[in-house]
Amino acid sequence: MHELSIATAIVEQAGELARADGTDAVSAVTVRVGELAGVVPEALDFAFEVAREGTALATARLVVERVPARAWCEPCAEEFPVGMPPFFWCPDCDRPAPTLRSGRELQIVGVEAAPVRS
Repeated sequence: MHELSIATAIVEQAGELARADGTDAVSAVTVRVGELAGVVPEALDFAFEVAREGTALATARLVVERVPARAWCEPCAEEFPVGMPPFFWCPDCDRPAPTLRSGRELQIVGVEAAPVRS
């Protein structure tokens, strides 16, 4: 399960971002996961729970924003859903559309600091 190595990297990077912002605890990490990124969001969530133990993210939740795969057809100037399995053929002009506009994302887009307890 490569999601564990991805979750470990997310925990490390989110921890670094939190420290750079002057906080020691994180309550949530938001990641964008593309439909074609080769990541199973449910497996990533489970792996995140394992990877966060003993870190500044020990109680953090993982928020996954799923990004649908969309391709671009240059001749038609149209964007269309790729679907699963991936099919890069324009439904309008019946030609191949080699440009992928979205769907391969795997990025941290937000790290939320935990509230300071007094």
